[in-house]
Amino acid sequence: MRYYDVTRPLQKGMIVYPGDTEPSFLQKDAGSYLISDLHMSSHTGTHIDAPVHYLKTGDTIDTIPMDTLLGSCRVIDTGKNEGLITLSQIEGKVGDQKRILLKTAFSLKNVFYQDYPSLSIEAARYLISCGVICVGIDSPSIESYNCDGCVHRHLLNHNCIVIELLDLSGVPEGRYDMVALPLRLAGLDGSPARVILKKD
Repeated sequence: MRYYDVTRPLQKGMIVYPGDTEPSFLQKDAGSYLISDLHMSSHTGTHIDAPVHYLKTGDTIDTIPMDTLLGSCRVIDTGKNEGLITLSQIEGKVGDQKRILLKTAFSLKNVFYQDYPSLSIEAARYLISCGVICVGIDSPSIESYNCDGCVHRHLLNHNCIVIELLDLSGVPEGRYDMVALPLRLAGLDGSPARVILKKD
């Protein structure tokens, strides 16, 4: 049995999507103990998007059904360095899995760039047609930098939860058990998450 922590560390200088809050961490010495102040966006680092993020209705991060984020998944290696992940790159690879993680070359990147790998709308529609309930990617967003939000909306409108900015660099393609836990932030649109994969 092997465990993979596919969470990017929250730290100074980490990748931040343009327009989002730059995270800051201030640790204080209170004498007999240390305590830290954290300031960040709900979509900082490896994070989960709730439907309300783009739909402005539906589940918030604290009401997403837990069985959506817990269970078997498949990692698909797209081999993409940049640009759109097309239907042809994932067609026939989903099988009976309801949770899909898309591995690209971005797992090895630590700097934001606009042409990061992202999911095409055709590929998003295909995943929904396969009954996928959760899709993750290792790039900053599931859709392209200049997209109009249609990929997010299509997935979230079909109750397919989105995980972004994973680190799949050390994970071979294949089937795993996934645990993806957001903070229980009442009424919010997303949350940083800890995502673990287990291989029997």
